Amino acid sequence: MSRTIPQLNARSSDILRQIVDGYLQTGEPVGSRTLSRTLGVELSPATIRNVMADLQDAGLLFSPHASAGRIPTDAGLRLFVDGLLEIGNLTEDERVSIEAQCATHGRSLQQTLSEASRVLSGLSNCAGLVVAPTSDSPLRHIEFVSLAPGRALVVLVTEDGSVENRIVEVPHGMPASAMVEASNFLSARMVGKTLEQAQRQIAAELETHRRDLDSLTHKLVEAGLATATGKGSAAALIVSGTERLLDDVQAVEDLERVRTLYDALDMKESWVKLLDAARSGEGVQIFIGSENELFSVAGCSVVVAPYRNANQEIVGAVGVIGPTRINYARIIPVVDYTAQVVSRLMS
Repeated sequence: MSRTIPQLNARSSDILRQIVDGYLQTGEPVGSRTLSRTLGVELSPATIRNVMADLQDAGLLFSPHASAGRIPTDAGLRLFVDGLLEIGNLTEDERVSIEAQCATHGRSLQQTLSEASRVLSGLSNCAGLVVAPTSDSPLRHIEFVSLAPGRALVVLVTEDGSVENRIVEVPHGMPASAMVEASNFLSARMVGKTLEQAQRQIAAELETHRRDLDSLTHKLVEAGLATATGKGSAAALIVSGTERLLDDVQAVEDLERVRTLYDALDMKESWVKLLDAARSGEGVQIFIGSENELFSVAGCSVVVAPYRNANQEIVGAVGVIGPTRINYARIIPVVDYTAQVVSRLMS
């Protein structure tokens, strides 16, 4: 049963803020003597202990060990993030850096999103993630371009204006005429259809048309078809910087949470949930600990924001995942601005 979070007076709010700040910085419980030195007001350790006891009774703090200090519960972190957190601002240099690193010049959409994931990881010291849906927009154009012996580029343009480049393996000695023939064959059948629709139709036709296509062209069509359709997944997850989850492990309990996070990142169903969550709200969304329905993992937090295409439709999400003890004041503006940059690039 969910607990109603109480309204706090100024003293209780200040003490809760100091405890959460201390915990986020060190990962250690914060005691009354430490608070009496940092609060800057005349409060005795005994008075502070009484307030801490009230906060614990309210479900906002708990003591991990007997006679230890307190650390925030998930409810305490939620109250802190929603009402007590002072969010930092990105510097102009940081904004320029994010824009430059995510720039699309000379890159495919996949490369741009991968770079956005790396940017988030680097600036947050957590694992950066990007959720991108498989495009279901009908194709407008498909073309094969020779790159080097044994390799060709498949250029896919959809009706919503997205352009995707994919490299495929082709037989050595593939003539230019085979590239043209394969492009014409696929264009005649794929244009106006989604990739999934085209896959079903072309797979059924390939055997019939084998006699009409020479061997090399047939192989090229099969390679382009397989690359275009992939696994038919509903969403793709790009994760960078998972090793950063181990950079600040304070205890065995933290290490176990990180291991659980690795398992959660492998759950494809979670990616789709993450994308659905991004669609359901505006701006940055924060999921903390046990309230996190995305991964059902206690002890982890997800900070996520949606990005949009040229039609202002939410098509994906960028974010950061890590233990609950992350730097929310730093990460929230980083995720927010990165989502804005990706949206502009998508437009």
